[in-house]
Amino acid sequence: MTALPRGGMLRPPAPPAKNHDIHTPLPGGHKKVKDPMVAAPSPVKQFDREIAPADLANAIRALAMDAVQQAKSGHPGMPMGMADVATVLFTQHLKYDSAQPDWPDRDRFVLSAGHGSMLLYALLYLTGYPGLSLADLRNFRQFGSPTPGHPEYGDTPGVETTTGPLGQGLGNAVGMALAERLMNAQFGDAVVDHHTYAIAGDGCLMEGISHEAASLAGHLRLGKLIVLYDDNQISIDGPTSLALSDDALARFAAYGWAVQRIDGHDRDAIDTALTAAKREDRPSLIACRTIIGYGAPNLAGTAKTHGAPLGDAEIAGTRESLNWPHPAFEIPDRILAAWRTAGARGAEAAAKWQERLAAQDSAPRAEFERRIAGDLPEGWDDDLIAFKQSMVTEKPSLATRVASQKALEALNAQIPEMIGGSADLTGSNNTKTGDLGAVAPNDFAGRYIYYGVREHAMAAAMNGLALHGGLIPYGGTFLVFSDYCRPSIRLAALMRQRAVYVFTHDSIGLGEDGPTHQPVEHLAALRAIPNLQVFRPADAVETAECWELALQSKDAPSVLALTRQNLPTVRSECSENYSSYGAYILAPAPRAREVTLMATGSEVEIALAAQKQLDQIGIAAAVVSMPCWKLFEAQPPHYREEVLGPGSLRIAIEAGVQLGWERWIGSEGAFIGMRGFGASAPYKDLYKHFGITPEAVVDAVKARL
Repeated sequence: MTALPRGGMLRPPAPPAKNHDIHTPLPGGHKKVKDPMVAAPSPVKQFDREIAPADLANAIRALAMDAVQQAKSGHPGMPMGMADVATVLFTQHLKYDSAQPDWPDRDRFVLSAGHGSMLLYALLYLTGYPGLSLADLRNFRQFGSPTPGHPEYGDTPGVETTTGPLGQGLGNAVGMALAERLMNAQFGDAVVDHHTYAIAGDGCLMEGISHEAASLAGHLRLGKLIVLYDDNQISIDGPTSLALSDDALARFAAYGWAVQRIDGHDRDAIDTALTAAKREDRPSLIACRTIIGYGAPNLAGTAKTHGAPLGDAEIAGTRESLNWPHPAFEIPDRILAAWRTAGARGAEAAAKWQERLAAQDSAPRAEFERRIAGDLPEGWDDDLIAFKQSMVTEKPSLATRVASQKALEALNAQIPEMIGGSADLTGSNNTKTGDLGAVAPNDFAGRYIYYGVREHAMAAAMNGLALHGGLIPYGGTFLVFSDYCRPSIRLAALMRQRAVYVFTHDSIGLGEDGPTHQPVEHLAALRAIPNLQVFRPADAVETAECWELALQSKDAPSVLALTRQNLPTVRSECSENYSSYGAYILAPAPRAREVTLMATGSEVEIALAAQKQLDQIGIAAAVVSMPCWKLFEAQPPHYREEVLGPGSLRIAIEAGVQLGWERWIGSEGAFIGMRGFGASAPYKDLYKHFGITPEAVVDAVKARL
């Protein structure tokens, strides 16, 4: 094996015989760059002139392969392949100050290809982010370490979002770039003016979410979004040619993106491409042709480097080929110092930003700081309280989706950071209020996003909006289509983000659209997600209460499952937010309780009707409304016992599947609900057909008492 000269790089087996200038256009808007292999490496000017840029990149490669080897699991290939790209980005382009990971006007960096987490951890350690030590890199993938297998938001300073499920980070990056534009429209360039960068791999671009998210970003012309595509042509199964023949650049050009193709190991080409992308007024995709496992003498360029340690012999060979003679986890002082200089180069920009913020008038400065802190404005619920009182007084019959819109009218007027939207169902979800203008290409003064038929991208972008800070996103679609949103909802729950999903048409109550649109298993599936609050309000008052709770929950996402059909007002007073208990006794038993009727949403009125019928035959029943199981589970045992009625027969009523209700009804109770899919018919006929009626409840009680 022949070692390369210091500062050199391992050449691919067959370098492309092209020497096109970066400004030479190709069909479909592509651009090519000169072959980087003919260019001699040059030192990084701002650092010690004796340190070649390859030394900086090789520090990443060494840490990545050493950490994966130590953990006996992980993905060394991607970090080794993208080390040159990451080095140029973090030393020359990314605006950040490692000493201030939460600086609001920093550039955002998203590792959408989250399996390559050691790329990010190496960068964060090398640039000097607080709370991350060399010992933490040695402890990669171990319990309690801030270096988990995939980046997790909240575990590690500098990790902007949790990634791993491929494509999710790309969707988050679109949301972050959109958030930057929305905040910029409200606070101006002096306070909000930064880019969002993402590294995405072949897998990210294969996932369907990438199509939705990239299309939305192109439509909105998010010019401060730059995606670096790790075009290494390798996936777990082998060459991507086994399953992929797309022209990614042509595809993104069709979305309205600026596209470039470069060699991902030519630092000058990387620098030039990033410089050009930052001048664009539309999102940019830079396809970086890289060698996965770059530097590994026998495995580079193969799937064997993707998801397994290289092995001791291959690591030794890699050290020789890269001229990296240092022991495992050892970074020479001068190289570490150079990286730490890079990590501190944004300190001056951060200080100047602080000066600009301080120079703002007191009112907008205080408003910006409040939003970044995630606090709601003083008096935010004044109009909502008045709305609840009017519902108690007027007792209207309203679909809860309509009640939700009325609640939003009260909330959006008081909370300017609320950003609404819908996946092409605005009129059905009732998510737009009169004071929300539309977000449009190059016009970000509005607060309502028309996501189009892109449920998955909507949910992922909502995560990005929330993660960016300063905004509270909510978005709507039908409950049955929550399946399209589920991966992003799960990540919102994992990251403890305040995002609100308005899911209407929540049962067979939607009627004639039939079983394709009638959710039956969806409430159970959503309730199974940890840290997700699933609200199903019974009337307009509960709907307002659930909105109140969702907005107060800074560390949890919320679902509002809302009806298409009208429901009566069942609450007679609103002095206290009873929904905050998760479940409560809505109608006490007229005598000593024999039966507890538990219901959610539209079935609460059925429980109330059944209570009256039972009373007529001498059976005393109480009605419990259960708008949120999660909150009820959090109540002390004595409260739960009181609500459920010790010793009483428990009957649950919900127009969904039984799964999960067993916990509340016990072995002696009964469930009135769906046993299979729905059907196409007027909703009242469907309730009768499927036996979700007061009479069915009475029969179930009589059969068990």
